[in-house]
Amino acid sequence: MRIDILTLFPEMCQTVMAESIIGRAQKKGALEVHCHQIRQYTYDKHNRVDDSPYGGGKGMLLLAEPIADCFEHVCQQAGTRPRLIYMSPQGSVLTQETVKRLAQYDNLAILCGHYEGVDERVLEAYVDEQISIGDYVLTGGELPALILADAVSRLQPGVLAEDVCFEEESHFDGLLEYPQYTRPSVWRGREVPPILLNGNHGAIAQWRREQSLLRTARNRPDLLEKAQLTDKERAFLSQALQAENLPENEE
Repeated sequence: MRIDILTLFPEMCQTVMAESIIGRAQKKGALEVHCHQIRQYTYDKHNRVDDSPYGGGKGMLLLAEPIADCFEHVCQQAGTRPRLIYMSPQGSVLTQETVKRLAQYDNLAILCGHYEGVDERVLEAYVDEQISIGDYVLTGGELPALILADAVSRLQPGVLAEDVCFEEESHFDGLLEYPQYTRPSVWRGREVPPILLNGNHGAIAQWRREQSLLRTARNRPDLLEKAQLTDKERAFLSQALQAENLPENEE
């Protein structure tokens, strides 16, 4: 996969994406990440990328032309038109299902907004979808873009050691992840659940699934609405919640 980030702060994005797992994936060729400075596509001697909005109001808007020229250059470099995503509080909230969908593309481009946003016409002409990372406002779109790029990148073949590294994580299958433990088996008086030490992998897998269901019911019951549960799992969950005096999920 190739990811292009259109931003006023490419060094910031490059620094983050060059580290850890994503950085190693780029070095071994499992992933490409390119960060583009929008200011390089201005015609103003001061490299101005913003102007005041028509109709008045506070703040400044990013100009359409530098963004359009930057994206068109990205298309030329990539040899194709990437799917362009604009990180915006007006977009649909990012979920793991969205991440899995976007991970199927070979080329993604992410536009980072600033100030009061961007000229609406560039959204109409180029942007394929808008995505938000939550109902709050940040100073720019770089952090949201990096979150999206990281989440999509780690699902690419060769980025993680094995698919199981992400398939058993929270949200991948719609549930929260089960609790995990490592050495020592007793830490400050707290013991690892004995079932994890008996070597019975079938029993361990069942325990993990049940713990995942319980953790989701306790912390994010809304996620259970779309979860694919067997009749046996529903019965287990109902009994466990009754024992804890917790409300059952109503479908």
